[in-house]
Amino acid sequence: MTAAVFSAAANDVALDALFVPFTTGVLSMPADRRVLFLRARDGFRLREMAQPGWLCQQSFKPFADALIRAGLHVSTGDSDENERYPLVLILPPRQRDEARALFARAVQQTAPGGVVLASMPNTEGAKSGEADLTRLAGAVGHLSKHKCRVFWTQPLQGAADPSLLDEWLALDVPRQNAAGYVSRPGLFAWDRVDTASALLAAHLPATLSGRVADLGAGYGYLSAQVLARCPQVSSIDLYEAEARALAPARINLANAVRERGNDASFALHWHDVASGGLPQHYDAIVSNPPFHQGRADLPDLGRAFIHAAADALQPGGSFWLVANRHLPYEATLSARFSAVHTVAIQEGFKVIQASGVRV
Repeated sequence: MTAAVFSAAANDVALDALFVPFTTGVLSMPADRRVLFLRARDGFRLREMAQPGWLCQQSFKPFADALIRAGLHVSTGDSDENERYPLVLILPPRQRDEARALFARAVQQTAPGGVVLASMPNTEGAKSGEADLTRLAGAVGHLSKHKCRVFWTQPLQGAADPSLLDEWLALDVPRQNAAGYVSRPGLFAWDRVDTASALLAAHLPATLSGRVADLGAGYGYLSAQVLARCPQVSSIDLYEAEARALAPARINLANAVRERGNDASFALHWHDVASGGLPQHYDAIVSNPPFHQGRADLPDLGRAFIHAAADALQPGGSFWLVANRHLPYEATLSARFSAVHTVAIQEGFKVIQASGVRV
């Protein structure tokens, strides 16, 4: 299911464009073949270019799993910041603070005389990304290919602006958002409470009890609300594919348990829910599933969450889902549950409760 839903290798123009400076002779690979690739994604060009000694960093589990399946050396968290590389490749994210922190990390991990090389689609802030790397590292070269902008530093001797380096590295440190939850740039609704999640939380019954799971938990808002609103819940497991969300979620859930004042427990799982295979069974499951990758709607992703929930529920368990009103989930829900009820439709979203798992 995941390979179909998250087809990073199918048409990754930024990845293809990234290697054009090497295929055209503008840049050369380092002699010792040591390369750090931040936010790496699998694809034909990467498999063609990668050598022993490359380290691919990727915190999004479907993409990390694809890199591992391709036989690449993968770091699923932050690489050792004391390690320096003659070449650091980046596929920067769209969110600007997250991208700036990544540029700073790339410059920090570049060896003296090394180069940072990045590729971004024109529609995802490529010119701003190039301007930011220039501010941090000095003059850059660039070219355009596949409707992307590829840009790279001159041989570096550290950051051109060391104070800016420190400032931008700090952008990725988990911090409290406007709603009082700990989060970080680049996570879904990182700086606020998502409207759909708030709607689902407001309609959860106080009678939820026992062991609960939150699928696609993000920084933990919905799980914290379950603990606050449902006193009979004894434990909650958070499943999230983005590893960068787990540190903020751990803080938010620890705060929720402390405020609740009892012995409720929680656990965090770096897991691709769309791949199924949850390791436990639950009395209730809540979810605000992702439904897009970039700008494209992917309703199959939400359907995969429904199947994962149905497979992991106890026979008498219930599933609570919030989704954009236009997403066609009802047929899948009816195929997996004997009772499906729309609890609320509001602000373009729908809250659905399903029970009676079909075996």
